[in-house]
Amino acid sequence: MKMALSGWICLVTGASRGIGRGIALQLSEAGATVYITGRQENTLKLTAAEVKERGGDCIPVVCDSSKEDDIEALFERIKQEQNGRLDILINNAYAGVHAIFDNMGKKFWETDPSIWDAINNTGLRGHYFCSVYASRLMVAQGKGLIVMISSMGGLRYLFNVAYGVGKAACDRLAADTAVELKSRGVASVSLWPGAVQTELISKMVIEKETPPGVDPKFKDVFANGETTELSGKCIVELAKDKNLMSLTGKVLMTCDLARRYGFQDVDGRSVTDFTSMKFIISQVPYLSWLSSITPSFLRVPRFMLTLANGRF
Repeated sequence: MKMALSGWICLVTGASRGIGRGIALQLSEAGATVYITGRQENTLKLTAAEVKERGGDCIPVVCDSSKEDDIEALFERIKQEQNGRLDILINNAYAGVHAIFDNMGKKFWETDPSIWDAINNTGLRGHYFCSVYASRLMVAQGKGLIVMISSMGGLRYLFNVAYGVGKAACDRLAADTAVELKSRGVASVSLWPGAVQTELISKMVIEKETPPGVDPKFKDVFANGETTELSGKCIVELAKDKNLMSLTGKVLMTCDLARRYGFQDVDGRSVTDFTSMKFIISQVPYLSWLSSITPSFLRVPRFMLTLANGRF
């Protein structure tokens, strides 16, 4: 099953580093031809070189996901070079990490409103545009998979207002496009990685002092976080799943998919289950001692997540 995606054509936006890079590596290891995008040619070439070192096929394309002309040209190129074929789109491009950490601890009214564009111009608007162009190819061929890289911030407050609104919109984008795509054989899902040890997170969180007003456990969660390739393993398994359409429109967590398909992270570690009672109890200071005797199979039902954050 190592080359299960042989012959597939995939596109990963924002693949110069981080989760996008990890996804590209895993898709290529599974045999897919992977187009990767980013704004800087030099960092794209580094990812492409690593893909090829592993024996994969990678096509780097300089593309700014905040620019419609760049996006349109990207999909026209794929259409021409691959005879209209595109099997998987990963909407991962994101330009807001620096803005988030430069403004940690500030309230939205204390922050320059331009942070909205810094976070959501690429990471939401760009996802919509890419989904439109990808869907035109996928609907024509009668199959495909679109994945929005989102996070728990779509359900509850995390980092700041602009971040949460953007991630909630990504989840809704996956859900609503799924409604219109399902009858055409195209699946659309939102993927929630856990805390991920990306290059920027390592530099800005793990290796730095915790900013004032930020819970010290924030650093610990990322220090024990997922590798950048775990999301890629999840997507490979999703693509192979014969019951994929039963999942379309849903929010999927990497920890759930690791359990569903029975795999660990690429470094051999078990994947932290953020919905397990064992994990949740371990995060409560006066109850943490109970985590050692709490069965790992006990988890918070998914409907409880919605109820706990219900707005009606």
